[in-house]
Amino acid sequence: MIDLNHTVVLVTGASGGIGSAIARRFAAAGAAVGVGYSTGAERARTVVAEIVTNGGRAEALAADVTDPDACDRLVAQCRERLGGLDAVVAAAGVQPVADLPGMPVADWRAVLDADATGPFATLQAAAPVLPDGGSITFVASIEGSRPARGHAHYAAAKAATVMLARAAAVEYGPRIRVNSVSPGLVERPGIADDWPDGVARWRSRAPLGELVSPAAVGDACVFLASPMARAVTGHDLVVDAGMGATGW
Repeated sequence: MIDLNHTVVLVTGASGGIGSAIARRFAAAGAAVGVGYSTGAERARTVVAEIVTNGGRAEALAADVTDPDACDRLVAQCRERLGGLDAVVAAAGVQPVADLPGMPVADWRAVLDADATGPFATLQAAAPVLPDGGSITFVASIEGSRPARGHAHYAAAKAATVMLARAAAVEYGPRIRVNSVSPGLVERPGIADDWPDGVARWRSRAPLGELVSPAAVGDACVFLASPMARAVTGHDLVVDAGMGATGW
């Protein structure tokens, strides 16, 4: 139903599980995709190969999104190789687990840098060159409002990302739209083995009775970048299988 032919989108963090799913969903909607990555070069090339095999256009583009100069180069390369830039999804980030008491400042800064400064630097690089009607979407998390133990730095960074999207929507509107997507517990290979109790609790309490598929996160991002969301900006779209409705 959403046709993004003649649209170029840059997805950062697209070598990871969520980011690669976002890239694939944009390609399925007809968009040409800049597959941004930092360390997962082989995985990024695999995503590109899949998109091209299915008749789409994609380029693997390397950048450390915590470096503003690297973000500028990333945006320039995407425009050069794919012929423009209409939308950006900032999905790059990290999610380490560490107790807050005794957390080294260096660990705190590393997560804030990756998960909050990265989206900021991506925004600063992309916004000036996006056309009128372009869009930027940040991938945040439900932990931006409901933190879990061991995720203080991650939750703080994601809360900052949600607020950055709202602030940017105010300052960049009406020329471009800026939103965020906050996934709940996302399915990945081995998660039920790594965290059986948590997965069981989630499935028992989420109204839809399931974890969130990476493709569902991708579909939310596609919607926000599409003309169907032309009146949506400054919004945090929660994709959590209904968990937020349970008061957990």
